[in-house]
Amino acid sequence: MNIDSKSMPHCHAMREAGDWNADWEAMAELQPEWTERFMQMVQPCMDPAVLDPKIFELVCIAIDASVTHMYAPGTRRHMRRALEIGVKPQEILAVLQLTASLGLHTMSLAAPMLREEMQRQAAAHQAAEVAAA
Repeated sequence: MNIDSKSMPHCHAMREAGDWNADWEAMAELQPEWTERFMQMVQPCMDPAVLDPKIFELVCIAIDASVTHMYAPGTRRHMRRALEIGVKPQEILAVLQLTASLGLHTMSLAAPMLREEMQRQAAAHQAAEVAAA
């Protein structure tokens, strides 16, 4: 899709800066006004005066690597940029380790539910045995 600088200036700027994701092409083609407004909303976060570029790249790594997103091209792109601007590999690893903790919530949410259901089932089974006796 041809993203021109007049009708979609934010999308155009992102493409020129290398921040455009080819997966967004269909979105821009089908809903150009919405896509432009969305990118306009996101662009201030990319301003170094608002968010330090190292922090921005680390947050993007966390988002792209998260279990709910798992977007490998974005993870790789942001890792590459992070290393280029001086982020230490240990800092990226720490972010990945923190991001991995999202999976912990699966167990912290579901394990108590399983325990409750097991207790209910045991109580129902015991009640049935008492009633049968």
